[in-house]
This record gives sequence, C-alpha cells and structure tokens, in this order.
Amino acid sequence: ALDLLSYGEAHELLARHLGPERLDGDPLAVDALITGCARLPLALAIVAARAATQRTTPLAEYVAELADAQLDALDAGDRATQVRAVFSWSYQRLGTPAARLFRLLGLHPGPDISAPAAASLAGEPVPYTRTLLGELTRAHLLAETSSGRYGCHDLLRAYATEQANRIDPADHRQAALHRVLDHYLHTGHAAALLVQPHRPDPVELAPAVPGVLTERLRGRDAALAWFTAERSVLLGAMRLAADAGFDSHIWQQAWTLTTFLEIRGHWDDWLDAQRRGLAATERLGDRHAQARVHNGLGIAYAQLGHGTQAHTHYACALELFVRFGDLVGQARTHMNICWVLEERGEREEALAHARQALELYRAAGRVTGQADALNGIGWLHSLSGEYEQALAYCELALSLQQEAGDRHGEAATWDSLGHAHHHLGNHRHAIACYRVSSTMFREFGDRYGEADVLDHLGDAHQAAGDAAAAGTAWGRALELLQQLGHADADRVRAKLASTRTASAAGR
Repeated sequence: ALDLLSYGEAHELLARHLGPERLDGDPLAVDALITGCARLPLALAIVAARAATQRTTPLAEYVAELADAQLDALDAGDRATQVRAVFSWSYQRLGTPAARLFRLLGLHPGPDISAPAAASLAGEPVPYTRTLLGELTRAHLLAETSSGRYGCHDLLRAYATEQANRIDPADHRQAALHRVLDHYLHTGHAAALLVQPHRPDPVELAPAVPGVLTERLRGRDAALAWFTAERSVLLGAMRLAADAGFDSHIWQQAWTLTTFLEIRGHWDDWLDAQRRGLAATERLGDRHAQARVHNGLGIAYAQLGHGTQAHTHYACALELFVRFGDLVGQARTHMNICWVLEERGEREEALAHARQALELYRAAGRVTGQADALNGIGWLHSLSGEYEQALAYCELALSLQQEAGDRHGEAATWDSLGHAHHHLGNHRHAIACYRVSSTMFREFGDRYGEADVLDHLGDAHQAAGDAAAAGTAWGRALELLQQLGHADADRVRAKLASTRTASAAGR
C-alpha cells in the first residue's frame, strides 16, 4: 500500500515529463493540476503524458478540462491507462454488497459520511455496513478519517456515480436517496430538540421509510457535535433533495438547522437554507409551511442587519398565521417584529407587538412563550429608562422559565435583569446577572449570545470603576465577534481601544 505523493513529489513528476521551464511559466495552473489530480501518481502521469505531446497547449487548459470533465480529462487514449480502468481494478475485486454500497456512495452529497448514514443509504444494519466500509477502505476506494467518517476524492466519487447510473435502476437509486434524506432529517429533528428543547414551533415529521437508522445522540453536547460534523452534508442534502423532488425534506431540514446555525453564527448558511426552504414550500403549495419559513427568513435577515427584508418576511408570515388561526405562530412573529422595531428605535410600537405576543401566548397556553414576551416587555421598559417596571416583568419571566426548565430563555432574561440593575446603579447585581447569563450562553455553545452579554458585562465593570475587568470582558467579546465575522466587533473594538488609551494616559 502506497500513500499519495507529497506536493513536492507531484511537482517533480510533472517537471520530469514537461520540464521545469514549462512549470515555471504557469505555477498557478501547476498547483491546480496537482490538487485536481489529488496527488494520485496515475492521474498526474496521464495529465503529464497528454501535456508532453501537446507542448503548445497552455497548462491552464488542462486545469479547465479537468474541472469540467473530471474522469474524461484523465484519458490518455490507452485503456490500460484510463482512470476509469484503473479504478475498475479495485472496484471489480469487491464483493457484490460492497460494490453496491460504493455505487450508492456516489449519490451521497458528501464530502464524507458516517457509518449510520451509510447504513441508511444501503438499507442495511450498521454492523454489517461497517464491514462493507472496511472492505472499501482496504481496497483504497474510501479513506477513514480519525473521527470515524468515510470519504473519497471527487474523481472516485464521479466514478461511483457513473457506475450507479449505469448499473442500479432509477427506482433503487431514488429509494436510497429517500432513506439517506430521512436519516438526516430524523436525526436532525432529534438533535434540534436536544439543542433547544423549548422551541415554540415544533415540526411533525412523516415516519421514516423502512431501512432508515437514526443516530442516537445523548444530550445537547452530542447534538451540537453532530450538527458540526454534518453541517456541510446537511446543506448538500437540501440541494440533493431539490434535484430529486423531496421538497418536504427541504423546508423541514431548514427547520432542524435553524438553532444550530444561529448560535454558531453561520448566518449566510442559515439564509441559504431558509431560501431553499421557501422555494420548496412554494413548489408544494403548503401555505402553512410557507409561514414558518417566512418567519425563519425574517430572523436570518435580521441577524445579518437587513431589517427591511426581515420586516417584509415577518409581514408575510403574520398574514398566513392569522389566516390559519395559528396563535403561537402569530405570537412568535409579533415578537420577531418587536425586535426589528427595537433595533430601529421604535420602542412604543415594539412594545405593542410584545404585549400582543403575550396575549396570544396566554390564549395558546404556552408558558415559555409568555416568559419570552414578558422578558421582551421588560427589556423595552429598561431601554426606555423604566427600570423598576423592567425588573418586575423580567423577574416574572425568569420565574416561569425556571419552572419550565427553559434555560436558553433564562439566559436572555438574566441579561435583561443585568441591564436594569446596571442603569439603577446596582453594579454588583448587574455584574452577577451578566455573569450568570454569559456562562449559560457559553454552555449552550451560543457564541453570539455570549459575546453580546460579555459586551454588557464590560459596560457594567466600567461603570463600577473596574477598567481592567471591563477590558477583559470586552476582549473576550471581541474575540467571539471576530470569529463570527459580526459587525458588532467594530463597536466593541472601539470600547476596548478607549479603555486601553485611558489606562495608558493614567500611567
């Protein structure tokens, strides 16, 4: 068994065939050829042989051909040196079940796959599928990563897809896609509820088709780890579902991703997922699902600072929720509109929407929703300088959240309490509230929530006369915001720079 060539070895191989002068003439194309051939000696040798017989052809043309045609570009005209033929040497030595699994893996969105997902794709038990994955790994058609996932280069994936389209009937391929999409949807649904158990907009899924195996995730940390590992796969699965006509999977998968993408700050991915979800609901003609996705799009746009687009989608959602008599959907949308208006400084109108949300949540009997609305009302009172009223509303919200075990809502309310105490001059109480809130957000893996509260904590420390503690809090907030690429980083950076300037002047 031989490893791939190193970059230097791959470069040397090309230089021996083509001469160093030709390589020096277009180093970017050389890099792209080495990468596109995955440092596979055979693939590089085929490209080098073609380039050596066509010395006037720019290397960049081979790069473009490789990107467009993949396997066809690596055809030297001799069947013994075609990549297809060489791949077939390994493929034809496989047992029938392993060969079938290899073909089906070409249908997977990639870039890698877990054993349970592969088992669902094949419709086989996990232990048996692991033996097949082992056979494919020993044949060098797959590589196992340190995290126990399996992947292969795009050239092998293209070969697997070709074989699947040539050998497997269309209905068999469609059934395999259905199984693997069900795997990601049902596992994602369970993971989403572990990350945020008190989501106000639960989705009911159709039963998974026979042969689907979902991953058993034990707790919130495991759910977050699963989302982290599968993020690119899940987004790819949504694109795959659109091509294969599984529109219900698309908008429901967008729902499963919402909280994870929000707390980790993947807002562009979130926006892309919601847009795909909306297109899917429109194809389905499912107006109630459209209302949900309009709401999700509004939140994504709001997080990206596009308040006008957010308000447009919220208005669409609210109209549809009213039409269906969905009290909880209406309440959630009123709260979302409230936050957009609060960002604009339109606090009276924002407060009216928060109060309307509270009444709707009460009518629907949703305790955690009532707590969210109470916290929103309290926050708006605090922003308006009505700090005693803010404390009253927020303390009632906190009591409801603690009774219900809604720790994510509780973290937000501790932040609101900290704001009111801070502006009442109760700096010790404010700092204590902010510390509880930031710790909870950190435990949830909510980086933006943690950064936002740390910013407030820095303000409280500064007001209390502790510039060093303020700098520490702002420094950590800035670090998180920079990781997220969030616009708030500039504002926090300015605070931190002001503190450091004042400290230097004091010395």
